[in-house]
Formats: sequence, structure tokens, C-alpha cells
Amino acid sequence: MDRFDRMRLFVRVVERRSFTAAAADLGLPRSTATEALKGLEAQLGVRLLARTTRHVAPTLDGEEYYRRCVAILAEVEEAEGLLRDARPRGLLRIDAHPLLTRTFVLPHLPDFLARHPLIELQIGQGDRLVDLIREGVDCVIRAGEPEDSGMLQRRLGTIEEITVASPAYLAAHGVPMTPDMLEGHQMVGFVSSRTGDVLPLEFSVGGRLRHIALPSRVRVNNSDTMAELARLGLGLVQAPRYRFAQDLASGTLVEVLADHPPSPTPLTALYPRDRQRAPRLRVFLDWISDIFKRARL
Repeated sequence: MDRFDRMRLFVRVVERRSFTAAAADLGLPRSTATEALKGLEAQLGVRLLARTTRHVAPTLDGEEYYRRCVAILAEVEEAEGLLRDARPRGLLRIDAHPLLTRTFVLPHLPDFLARHPLIELQIGQGDRLVDLIREGVDCVIRAGEPEDSGMLQRRLGTIEEITVASPAYLAAHGVPMTPDMLEGHQMVGFVSSRTGDVLPLEFSVGGRLRHIALPSRVRVNNSDTMAELARLGLGLVQAPRYRFAQDLASGTLVEVLADHPPSPTPLTALYPRDRQRAPRLRVFLDWISDIFKRARL
């Protein structure tokens, strides 16, 4: 294992907080990874990692060495790319919502893989927040206004949001024509993963946004479950139009208050600053940006 291989291994251990996970990522036996990093520490004459039986974390020297390694390896990868006909290569880890992935990414994925035969993809899917550095993720695609997380951002577009309910629910509670007619209605509560609070409904009224919190007998933190509860007639919900395309076409759900839509939701790719020069990430960001530019969101 040469110097750069050991640097790559060290970076992966820091990001994964695990010798076992890092070794698996790089296709190495755990014992080989352990011995390689012991040798690296001996060579440098400093302790890079603090180890317990359940946890691995960088020391202060390790954190500084990690930052230097990331920068050096990015330079090496870029230089190697130029000498290899600039063909991006390596494992790219991304994370996006399952429905967004199935609707917009997967149909075009064979084309991306054909264009870049030396890139491998690992796709994570979920609503949860992802620690990109610790989990070794190169890029996440998220709906909503991103927080100031220190990550670099690329805006991919905006998503049209609508309000829907089932025909059975509307038969029982009436069809509201304006937000002022929502008294006596209820919603399926969606619990924010950021705040733990139930999000209110949002409506455009006279050029301004109005937030209305309706009673919710059922509250969930998963958007797929929320959509299913709406189909079961348990209340109003708001979500991207593309989520309900089939429901609207079949009549399972009905759009209401179309003249008072929620504000569009921004869609953003987030990635660590030290990954921005990686050729495999650059071509992925260009590709995914083009997909959403052409998509009907």
C-alpha cells in the first residue's frame, strides 16, 4: 500500500468513523486497514486516531492531517483524470428522497452509466438528515430551503406544491373554496425532522403566504405514509404535484384550493467543499442539473 493509498484509507476511516466500514468501502480486510494506519502513525510520529471498542475519531493532529489529505487527494484525482483522457472514475455516493429518485433519476440512470463507464454509484434514500462528512456521502439532493451547513450548493429547480384530499374526505367535510373556509377541516400532520413540530399548511392569499395549522388526529414523519393517509380520507395534505400525478389522474385524490397554492419548494444539491473538484461529482452534478431543468416539477 503506497502513501496515497494510506491517505485514502485514513480519510475514509475518519469519514466513516469505523475501520470495518472504511475497509469494506475500499475492498480491504479489516486487519490490513488497521496495520496500514498503525504504520502511517508510526511514520508520521503522531497519533492520528483515538480508538475505543465502539468508536474511532480523529485527534487534533488527525483532523489537521485529514484536511490536508482531502485537498491533496482531490488534486491527485484531478491530475490523474487529465492523464486518463479526463474520464471520471471511482465510487460516487449520493442520497435523495426515494420518490424523487424513482421518478426523475432512475429512468435516466442507464444513460449516465453508459456515458461514464468507470463511475460506480451508491444511492441512499430517505427523508432523514445526512451527515455528509461522517457518512462519506459525496452529494445529497434535498427539497426545501437548505440551512447554512457549510456545504456547497447547486440549485436544481423548484417543485410545484399542491393541496389534495380524498373524495370521501371532501364528501364528509365539504370542498373549501378559500382558506377562510377551512374551519372544521383537518389535516394529516407532518412532523419536521429538523424541529420536531407539525408543519402548518401554507396558502398564497393576495400575493402573500398564509400559514394555517389545522387539527391532525394522525401525525407522521414519513411523506409516503402521509400520502397514504390522505388516500384513506384522514385529512388534507400538501406535497409536490409529481407525487400525486397518478392519484389525480385516477381520481383517488382531488386537488383543492388550486387558486391558493403553497409556495414552490426549492430543490438543491449539497456537497462538501473538498469534493467539488472530483471529476465524478462534477459530471454527476451537470447531468442531474440537466435532468431537472428538463423535468416537469
